[in-house]
Amino acid sequence: MQPSPHRAPTLRGLLGALLTALSLIAALVTTAAPAGAADTTICEQYGTATIQDRYVVQNNRWGTSAEQCVTVTGTGFQVSQADGSVPTNGAPKSYPSVFNGCHYTVCSPGTALPARVDGISSAPSSVSYGFVDDAVYNASYDIWLDPTPRTDGVNRTEIMIWFDRVGPIQPIGSQVGTATVAGRSWEVWSGGNGSNDVLSFVAPTAIGSWSFDVMDFVRQAVSRGLAGNDWYLTSVQAGFEPWQNGAGLSVDAFSSAIVTGDGEEPTDPGTPAACEVTYSTQVWPGGFTADVRVGNTGPAPVDDWRLAFTLPSGQQITHAWNASVTPATGAVTARGPDHAPRIAAGGSQSFGFQGTYSGTFAEPAGFTLNGAACTTA
Repeated sequence: MQPSPHRAPTLRGLLGALLTALSLIAALVTTAAPAGAADTTICEQYGTATIQDRYVVQNNRWGTSAEQCVTVTGTGFQVSQADGSVPTNGAPKSYPSVFNGCHYTVCSPGTALPARVDGISSAPSSVSYGFVDDAVYNASYDIWLDPTPRTDGVNRTEIMIWFDRVGPIQPIGSQVGTATVAGRSWEVWSGGNGSNDVLSFVAPTAIGSWSFDVMDFVRQAVSRGLAGNDWYLTSVQAGFEPWQNGAGLSVDAFSSAIVTGDGEEPTDPGTPAACEVTYSTQVWPGGFTADVRVGNTGPAPVDDWRLAFTLPSGQQITHAWNASVTPATGAVTARGPDHAPRIAAGGSQSFGFQGTYSGTFAEPAGFTLNGAACTTA
């Protein structure tokens, strides 16, 4: 995998010279980690693996020669080894991450990206992070934009969403103000690293998990003159930039979809035209059960169905039936069992789970089936 030029000034000519050789390396070390398979550990510098048949996990150790390994799970990854450290006033060691789209010649399976900005009506995404205390790092969600539908090399503009930062580090450039985006308040930083423009949104306090629309941040870049509506969204990525240590950091769950103006995600054969979710609960002090019916109201069957939603803060799943539901908190995904992976057109599948909660009980705000937003009954 090619290095991601997040902070350090990088010469375009050098990147271009390295592109072919490192792309060949990436192709040689790409492996698959299908759901349900044993976890896969990647220590190759730019090694990758696929998960959920939709996304790519990349080790992406671009800023150090010290060893780094990631253990790939069915829904994300964990940094299992992170040797060495680099000065906190310079570039990070790496960007281990999971992505949808195309990044330095590697494209995730069945991706709809690159896609023109003005042709995307929404890009729903969710991510759930696991943090550690004994490291210097940021947890960053990256959005890449370019005037061309490129699948290799450096994109013109990078948007970084810092979900968390630990230690004496700061984004590229300088703070240019604050903004409310997707219902949250952010510090806004702007600058360049010698190869591309960087627009960063920094959360004032850590965000462990969140579901949001990537296009809310893309529109910020357009409004600030750092991208155009005729540009292309090429990839979205969730991961970490560590400077010191980093073992134990994890992306526990990740989902990403691209919805075009006609309401469908292009080139994704499993996406339904419409879906409906019935979410029925029984609640008692400190605990609850949820029975979920997932209806396919579209004209085509949905194979390998996956229902994504975010549990309200304070809720945790303790047991599930008729589907695997992971992780236990935050942004979760319910996946159909091996004996019932399809929802027929006009049909439905049901599953349930038991959980605990603290504070006031609430239900999830919304659901997506294989990336398509669902109505609720």
